[in-house]
Amino acid sequence: MDKTTEDLLRRPLYIYDLPPEVLATLALKPDVDNQPQISDTSSSPTKDNDDASENVVGSQACSLCGLSFASVQEQRSHLKSDWHHYNLKQKLRGDKPVAEVEFEKLIENLDESLSGSDSSDSDSGDDGSRKESTLITLLKKQATIAEMKIDASGNEDGEEEAATGRRSRNRGKPPLIWFSSSLLPTNTYFGLYRAVLTAEDVRDEHSFVDVVKRKQLEPIAMPKPAKDGSLPEIAYKGPHFFLCMVGGGHFAAMVVALPPRQTKNAGGPLNREATVLAHKTFHRYTTRRQQGGSQSANDNSKGNAHSAGSSLRRYNEQALVDDVRGLLQDWKGLLDTAELLFVRATGSTNRRTLFGPYDGQVLRHNDSRLRGFPFSTRRATQNELMRSFIELTRLKVREISPSREPIVPPTDASIASTKPATPKPAKPKPSEEEETALLHTSQIQALIRRSKLPALLNYLQTNSVSPEFRFVPLDQNHHAPTPLHLAAHQNAAPIVLGLLTRGGADPTATNEQGKTPFELAGERATRDAFRVARSELGEAKWVWDAAHVPAALSKADADKREARERTEREAKEAERRRTEEERLKREGPTVKTTAKKVAAAAGLDNRGPLKTAQERREEEARGLTPEMRMRLERERRARAAEERLRRMQQGR
Repeated sequence: MDKTTEDLLRRPLYIYDLPPEVLATLALKPDVDNQPQISDTSSSPTKDNDDASENVVGSQACSLCGLSFASVQEQRSHLKSDWHHYNLKQKLRGDKPVAEVEFEKLIENLDESLSGSDSSDSDSGDDGSRKESTLITLLKKQATIAEMKIDASGNEDGEEEAATGRRSRNRGKPPLIWFSSSLLPTNTYFGLYRAVLTAEDVRDEHSFVDVVKRKQLEPIAMPKPAKDGSLPEIAYKGPHFFLCMVGGGHFAAMVVALPPRQTKNAGGPLNREATVLAHKTFHRYTTRRQQGGSQSANDNSKGNAHSAGSSLRRYNEQALVDDVRGLLQDWKGLLDTAELLFVRATGSTNRRTLFGPYDGQVLRHNDSRLRGFPFSTRRATQNELMRSFIELTRLKVREISPSREPIVPPTDASIASTKPATPKPAKPKPSEEEETALLHTSQIQALIRRSKLPALLNYLQTNSVSPEFRFVPLDQNHHAPTPLHLAAHQNAAPIVLGLLTRGGADPTATNEQGKTPFELAGERATRDAFRVARSELGEAKWVWDAAHVPAALSKADADKREARERTEREAKEAERRRTEEERLKREGPTVKTTAKKVAAAAGLDNRGPLKTAQERREEEARGLTPEMRMRLERERRARAAEERLRRMQQGR
């Protein structure tokens, strides 16, 4: 592979704007990976499930559930999910693993908070306890149903199924379509998510290469937004996707344009960032803390609770439904013209929020454009939607081993043993250069985040590390790959100035999205650090215009402006305090008189000065254990919530 091809494959490949070299060499991979797979949910193990599991190969895959992943983080997230744990139980019992849709139906009436509580791998242990309780409840329910069937008929479902020969099948296809290319090394392929193809695209599976070529879009120069942040009408007429997630009181929706857009430099590389046409997030307190499940699910199973928290959650559930449906109605024009609709809504309550039925319904179950996310997702946020859009529209480059060992059904000996039948392949030991690069990455990033400029410069000089050092692994540091990028992204103005003036960092270096360090700065103080460096280093040191750094600014001018703004802030604060003191002087006697009347009415006028609310709370909690203090605080918050709810109802 020559250097040009290596550089081409190193950068992200956007499905709707592939390089001509890739399009000219694409060919459909002619093997079982692109053929329909059968997931059998019968109770006796057969070879069909083994064949379906063999369709998923590679290190970042789950052969048990039939999924492949684009990153190790997604694989770890899946391995911690209820669905994967349930399939493990199925395998140990000799039953077939179930598809994700079937598992969602099983837990629909048990716990609707699973999808809404999706979060990063570093979430608290409460999610784990809720997950465990939900899984245990499902297994107990199935065990009870099985015992009832045995008592009624004297025959288990598996025996009846073996006698009748009837089996339930769910025909499906693998989530990724694989393509070969002469640009790729041996046993390496391009992957495309089947979900991004329309119903017309998938009619003929042998024309997928032509479908990819037809999907190429010409880059456009996106017009500047108006003062209110809205884009001109021409921006909404191109092809776009609608993405939506709802669960656990969290809602996030986004409309993203598909055509790529160019950078500021004419003729420069294309900016791979998506153009967001509209986005919105809502959050309401609807999930029962530390217990799991929504309030409506708890009411349906146990009857309506009468606590203040339950009333507040019911009110918030209805408010979330009104907010979501109102937003969908406002976006109806964008949804009607969207090429595809990606929706994640687990549980009957969440699906009813989106699909109704209700008057003025926008989304419908039978819409052929409707899609689910073919990979694991976390909590519904704008960042998660953007991550999902990037995952959907990026071409995967994956190495697939041609050798496949058949999956052996579990036996009694394998079930009894806790050790795997075959040892797991050992991870390749990193080379000395890779270990050194990882060490430099961790040390430099820690010093930048802690704003240790002298220690950072000393570390770079002592270890002979270039200021343009690229952090590893590259896929986890693509946004801020160099020390200067990270310092600008962290808004560490002293670090930025020190790296430029004393460390010799290059301000024209770009990340994978083609952004310079200056473009990552989020505060004016950080941007001023670049301008001060330009003033101190001179125009001949770097091509500052290529780094997008504005005109030079002297250190004295920057300090004067900062001092002037600080003086203005202090003057405003002094004025605010003076106004507050005058108000207290005017209202002071009235407050004291009222306090005396209250004290006299309560018989406390001869007991010394009244105590503040904080002092009363401390006195009530004195001598209590930590558990009793927490219980007392929860009761106070519940009473406050009930009072707020009462006031809201009276204000209608």
